[in-house]
Amino acid sequence: MATATSTTQVRNRWIIVIAAIVMQLALGSVYAWSVFSSQLQKLYGWDNTQATLPFTIAILVLGIAAAIGGFWMDRVGPRIVGTTAAVCYGLGVFLAGFTGNQLALLCLAYGVLGGLGMGLGYIVPVATLVKWFPDKRGMVTGLAVFGFGGGAVIVSQVGPLLMSAYGGGVQARGIGPAFMTLGIIYLILIGLASQFYANPPAGYRPAGWTPSAQVIAQRATRDFTPGEALTRWQWYALWGILALNVTAGIAMISQAKQIALGGGAPDALATLFVSLISIFNACGRFVWAWLSDLIGRRQVFMIMFALQVVLFLLMAAFVKAFAIILVPALLVALCYGGGFGTMPAFTADYFGPKNSGSIYGLMLTAWSAGGVLGPILIAQVKDRTGGYVVALVALAIIMALSFLLPLLTRPPRIEAAGEAAAPA
Repeated sequence: MATATSTTQVRNRWIIVIAAIVMQLALGSVYAWSVFSSQLQKLYGWDNTQATLPFTIAILVLGIAAAIGGFWMDRVGPRIVGTTAAVCYGLGVFLAGFTGNQLALLCLAYGVLGGLGMGLGYIVPVATLVKWFPDKRGMVTGLAVFGFGGGAVIVSQVGPLLMSAYGGGVQARGIGPAFMTLGIIYLILIGLASQFYANPPAGYRPAGWTPSAQVIAQRATRDFTPGEALTRWQWYALWGILALNVTAGIAMISQAKQIALGGGAPDALATLFVSLISIFNACGRFVWAWLSDLIGRRQVFMIMFALQVVLFLLMAAFVKAFAIILVPALLVALCYGGGFGTMPAFTADYFGPKNSGSIYGLMLTAWSAGGVLGPILIAQVKDRTGGYVVALVALAIIMALSFLLPLLTRPPRIEAAGEAAAPA
C-alpha cells in the first residue's frame, strides 16, 4: 500500500481531475450534433436519418475504440492513449469540413476517425481516476464524465456562431469552416490535457483513508482480470443496464432540436434547448454518481429507469407542446448522464480498479449498441410516421423492461466473496 511517502502524488491527483474535465469537454461536443445535422438537412436536402448517420457511426466506433483503448492503456499508460485520441478526434472533425455533400466521406471523417478518437479519449480519465480515488470513487467518476456531458453546452452556442460568421450570416454555408476550426481546437485541448495523466503507485491508498465497513461490503475482495470478468453474469447484466439507458437517452438527445421545433419552439429557443439538455446530461453524471456513493449503484439505476418510464410517456402525450415537454426531456438527459457517471464506479466496485480500463472499456461497447439503436429507432419512426409519439412510447416500454436488470442483479460483494472462498 502507498504510505505517507506518496504525499506529493496525493496532492497532485486533483490536477488529473481538472485535466479530465477539460479533455471530456472537448470530446463531449458530439452531443451537439443536432445543431449541425439541422443545417446539413437544409444545405444538402438530406432526410433526418441521413443527417443522423455520422453521429450514429461516431457513437458506434466510440464504444469499440474504448474497449481497444482500455487494453492498450494497461500496456502503455494513459498519456500515450490520450495523445493518440487528440490526433484522431481533432483530425476527424477537421477533415469533416472538407467532405461537402458526400455523406460517406463525412461518416468516415467524423464517424470513424472522430469516433475512434472519442473512444480512446473517453476511457483514459475514467480508468485513471478510479485508481487515484478509492475514497471517492462514485463522485470522481461522475466528475470525470461531467465534462463529456457538458461539452455540447459550449459547442451548441459556439457552433452556430462559427457557422454564421463563416457563412456570411447563413449558418448552413459555414458548416465546413466551422468543423475545421473546431477540429484544431479539439486537437490542442485534448493533447495538452493528456500530458497530465499518470497511474498511481500499485495498491495506492490516500494518506489517512481507511475504507468503512459499508464500503468494504460493496466492493470485490480482489481485482478480476478481463477474462474472469467476462465469465461472470454480472458483467453482462451491467452491460445491459448501460446499453438500455443509452438507447433511451441518446435517442432523445440525437433529435433534441427537432423535437423542440416540432413542439412549437422558435429556432433560437430550440438551440438553447440543446444547451440545456447538455447541462442536465452533465449534471446527471455527477449528481447520480454522488448519490450512488450514499444509497448504492443498483438503487440509483432502479430509480432512474422507473422515472424515465413516466417521463417518456409524458413527452409522448404532450409532444406538440414544448412548454410541457421541456422538463421531462431535461430529466431524461439527467438520467442519461447518470448512467455514465455511475457505471464506472459500479464496475470497479465489483471487478476491482486494477484492470478497470480494459474491463470498463469492454463494457462501453454497450454505448455502441445503444448509440446505434436509439438514434436509428427514433429517426426511422419519425421519417415513417411524421412524428415522435410512437418512438417515445417505445422508449417508455424499453425503460419499463430495463427496470428488471438492476432489480435482479445481485450485489457485487456476494459474487466476489464466493469466488474468493472457492478452491483454486
